[in-house]
Parts: sequence; structure tokens; C-alpha cells
Amino acid sequence: MFKKILIANRGEIALRVIRTCREMGIKTVAVYSTADRDSLHVRFADEAVCIGPPPSRQSYLSIQNIISAAEVTGADAIHPGYGFLSENAEFSQICADYGIKFIGATAAQINGMGDKATAKATMIKAGVPVVPGSEGLLDSIEHGKKLAEDIGYPVIVKATAGGGGRGMRIINKPDDFEKAWNDARTESAAAFGNDGLYLEKFVEEPRHIEIQIIGDQFGKVCHLSERDCSIQRRHQKLVEETPSPIITPELRERMGAAAIKGAQAIGYEGAGTIEFLVDKHGEFFFMEMNTRIQVEHPITEEVTDFDLIKEQIKVAAGEPISGINYTPKLFAMECRINAEDPANGFRPAPGKITNLHFPGGHGIRIDSHVYSGYSIPPNYDSMIAKLIVSGQSREEVITRMKRALQEFVIEGIKTTIPFHIKLMDDPGFKSGNFTTKYLETFDFSTL
Repeated sequence: MFKKILIANRGEIALRVIRTCREMGIKTVAVYSTADRDSLHVRFADEAVCIGPPPSRQSYLSIQNIISAAEVTGADAIHPGYGFLSENAEFSQICADYGIKFIGATAAQINGMGDKATAKATMIKAGVPVVPGSEGLLDSIEHGKKLAEDIGYPVIVKATAGGGGRGMRIINKPDDFEKAWNDARTESAAAFGNDGLYLEKFVEEPRHIEIQIIGDQFGKVCHLSERDCSIQRRHQKLVEETPSPIITPELRERMGAAAIKGAQAIGYEGAGTIEFLVDKHGEFFFMEMNTRIQVEHPITEEVTDFDLIKEQIKVAAGEPISGINYTPKLFAMECRINAEDPANGFRPAPGKITNLHFPGGHGIRIDSHVYSGYSIPPNYDSMIAKLIVSGQSREEVITRMKRALQEFVIEGIKTTIPFHIKLMDDPGFKSGNFTTKYLETFDFSTL
């Protein structure tokens, strides 16, 4: 087992990793930018190293600075958390070259799943259902138009290096193809330095369902059921839950088996998710793989009583997994509490928290790094807390979540709490009858 782990991240996920390491008797090293010198992960780690100024590229994205911090402190492993360098193949490889264990996927696995066209080809070969579309990148607009005619409209073009909805365009009829093609290529080139596009059939009334998987160094993979991440705004998740209201035991079994096949196809090691779209007919299609721990992993932990961070560390140290697939017996939901103003287009709202009170009670968990008097820097992601609620039924979870949200006090800044309270009363949400497009017609005017 590792003696000392450096956490190459910040905020609540850094604190989350520190907690598990302490329980395992492993020393920790926090890294921080000058903007985060007063953050709790710096306070609670055994050691802390400043790695640069506030801009991410000069601190949390600086491979050189992070490796130097690991060498100076004698860390024998690095946990990347999520975001930043967690899916950076170069970072994974450099860690290996320096003899520091990267607690995550190998460079080859990250590269294989990071490029969407390559990932799709891999899943097709493994027998995982994929959305009908191009085999690899489109080589011309004519190629795209011909394929769209063969598949049938509506279709969607996507950037191969894309993320967060950038470089994507839905095309409903042939006359719209050329403009959508040009717009997607321009946006993709500007955002990612890569204008490669691929085309897929547009999935109608989609739900975003992900399967949590764990793989070890011996070729074994198991899954810990699904999470429904369909409540999104501009492809950014706001609420996640497990089990999904639309997943039957039979569908869960098929999706779990497909996720395991996909992970085994690349010899996957560590925690990750296979992301699927499920259409209105109950058919599911591979979307992408995330080769890291997810923001929403706590809801899986709550229904399985399983520490995913601990399992990541154990697998990275060469220990085997149990290999048992899990069906949830409880229900859990997570609301992302962001420093944003939902009444004004979710505008970022950094600033000083003047008063803070966390909710409590049975079935309530808070993952957060903030405290009263803490100043939220404007340099990073706006998520400041995750409110996780569990219960015996989905109805109980929603009722408990509303109570917890009403008890959650954050003063001095705008947050997404008012949005979440309203969502818990929304008939469509309460019925489980929603898609990834649900918030496009949601009334934010009364927040």
C-alpha cells in the first residue's frame, strides 16, 4: 500500500480523498494555488505545497509543478480527482516514467477513450450498442450529407475532441446541413484546436444514464449499477440520482453487462463510468467513457455502502476487486450547489460567504470545502458543495432533499439552492418523466 499520496486537485474532491487516506493510514500532500491558500484541503492534509498563481494553467494544470511537489515531498502516488489533469494521458505517462503511481487510468486507456471516434470504434468491436453514425471522422461535407440521408434525419454532428456541448449541432433537414457543419467545425477548432467531426443519429427524448464500473490489474471488472444524470443545463449536470426512475431490472442487467464488456475491451484499471443515452423506446447507446472518478460518485456510495475512493486506491496498489455487480436497495440523489445566480442564466457568483449553515439529519451528507468567511475565488469551477440525500424510496428522497435545501443557509453570494427547491416541487421531475432537455422549458423567472 502507498505511504504518501499527493492530491493533484482542490476543493471538495481534494478533501474527500484526504478523508479516505486518513482512514487508511496514508499520509497526504495537498497542492494549492495562491488563491487557495485558505482552503480546507490545505489545512487538513499532512503537508501542503504551493504550486503557482491562481490561473489553472500555472498551477493545477502545471504537470511540471505537480511532479516537482511529489518528488520534494516523497509521494509515491498521485490522486488526480476529477477535472484538471484527471484524464490527461501525458500526465499519467509522466507519473509512470517518474515511478509515481497515477491513481487512475493508464495513458493508453485515456487516449483510447478520450477521442470519441476511437472510443466508438472500440465499443463497436466489443459488441457494445452505439448510436448509428459514421465509422470514424467525416472526411468531407458530402460524406456527411450522404450518411445523414442513409441514417435518416434528425442527425447530430459532434466534435471528436469535444466536451461540454461545444462543437455539436443538431440537423433536422438537408437544407440545414451546410451551416451546421461549418458552425460546428469553427467552434471545435477554436475550443479544442481540432475541427474533426463525426455524425450520429439524433437520439429522441434521451436520458443520460451512466454505469459506475471498477476494474483491477487482473482483468476483472464489476459495476455498481447506474446513475441518472438527465437534469442538465447546457450539458452541465445539476442533479443526479440512483436508481434511475426509468431503468428496469432487465435493462440494468443488459446495460451493466455492456459497460463491463466495454471496460474489459481496453483492460480498464480503476474507477470509471460508461455513459449511455437511453431513448424513448428503452434502447441504449454508448456515448462516452469517463476514465476517472465522477463528481456524483457519492450517491453510488450511499446506496452501496462502498467507498469508491478507497477502492480506487486499493486497485492502484495492486489489490483485486470482489467482482460482484450491485443492484441498489436504497435511493439517493445529489444536488450540486454552485455559486451561481440561476435567475440570471446561472451567472457565476464568486465572493465571500458571510454566513453558512449545513443541513443535517438522517440520510443527509454534505461534501464541501467551504466555511463561513471563506472567499470563493473566480478562477475555478463554481461548485461549492454537494448535497447528497438517501432514503427508502424516491419519494422519500425528494421530500428529504427539499427539507435539507430549505435548511441550507449560504449568505453573501447567490447559489443554485432556490432552483433546486423549485425543482423538488416540479410535477414532471417528481414523476420521473423528463429528458436531458427538460430544463430548456423550465421556468426560472420566479426564482
